[in-house]
Amino acid sequence: MALSNDDIQACASRLHQAEKTRTQIRQLSQDFPEITITDAYAIQKAWVDVKIAEGRIVKGHKIGLTSKAMQSALSIDEPDSGVLFDDMFFADGGLVPTERFIATRVEAELAFVMSKRLSGPNCTMFDVLNATDFVVPALEILDTRIERVDPKTKATRKIFDTIADNAANAGIVLGGRPIRPLDADLRWVGALCFKNGQLEETGLAAGVLNHPATAVAWLANKIAPLGLALEPGQVVLAGSFIRPIETRKGDTIQADYGAYGSVSCYFA
Repeated sequence: MALSNDDIQACASRLHQAEKTRTQIRQLSQDFPEITITDAYAIQKAWVDVKIAEGRIVKGHKIGLTSKAMQSALSIDEPDSGVLFDDMFFADGGLVPTERFIATRVEAELAFVMSKRLSGPNCTMFDVLNATDFVVPALEILDTRIERVDPKTKATRKIFDTIADNAANAGIVLGGRPIRPLDADLRWVGALCFKNGQLEETGLAAGVLNHPATAVAWLANKIAPLGLALEPGQVVLAGSFIRPIETRKGDTIQADYGAYGSVSCYFA
């Protein structure tokens, strides 16, 4: 790790204040050019600890950067992950309060709801399918507490910034028809994503590491050295298979999963 514990705690505090005040902070990769992925996860954990101390409850995890295109763009070879809290869940077809966020975007994903404890190392997609109660269509709401583009250098966010920022995680909407994990070939589950009635994006879940359960297995193995596991009842967002859709107040987002129903939200 390149950053001191004081630096890590200070970065977590800055992110926490940025979220509360809806004011973005400068990229951490600009302030700390030597920052590593290990540092970024340490900042994320410090921020998670602050939220837990304030009464938030961990309800699951999200996985991001699962497509080869996104990994190549950021010069990485694996996904990233963040934590889902109880206050991030919004009702299907319900209202998302825009005043709570800074600059929202939405992605279409599959969410895995765990029935058994799943721990690494050596976890496989088959272990994931055996430990999953059901899979459900989902929308992930992204936000960024860190500037996407530095106003001075014009540098774009790095992977370190995204990880520290809880993987840009802000909200989740579950909907559609729950799927038993072996009742469908999850690779071929797809979605048509609309904004205000206009088709914006389409995609197949195979875009997530060829099978979304592979992403969940990656996460179980990734957190195992920390003594953590995916717990029964937790929700795991497996990763997006569309490009993020920019949203603002007044927008309605709907993802049509065909035979597996639809999921939507309105930014009020």
